[in-house]
Amino acid sequence: MANVVFKAVAEAKEGLATKVLSRDFEITLDEPVDLGGTDTGMNPVEALLGSLAACKSIVIRAFVKKYKINLKSVRIEVEGDLDPDGFLGINKEAKIGFSEIRSHFFIEADNTPEEIEAYIAFVERNCPVQDTLTKVARFTHTIN
Repeated sequence: MANVVFKAVAEAKEGLATKVLSRDFEITLDEPVDLGGTDTGMNPVEALLGSLAACKSIVIRAFVKKYKINLKSVRIEVEGDLDPDGFLGINKEAKIGFSEIRSHFFIEADNTPEEIEAYIAFVERNCPVQDTLTKVARFTHTIN
């Protein structure tokens, strides 16, 4: 299958609020007040964590039949450690992005703990968002 191009557009609004568009969908991202925003939406790193959690949830549900997982429910909590002093330029030694990201899976299924663990290992290897974060994509840019 040929590559599929996905696209998102970010459009600056008032303050730090940003309208993000993709296909026919729109979300607002912002920063909390203590980071200079007006708190009208998740900030970009929270949206990244949400995208990671959603991607894992989708992979879990997309392959249950193939892997014979009798899934009843799934919830994934993702959290990350980030020192704002890095991107704010306060501490030149601080990492700008997340230093660690942790996923917590809450799965109810009629399978053994070993089957669930093996399935989660599959999910961790096959989540496109996690793959992008761990095996970094090539980045380019243009200025128009």
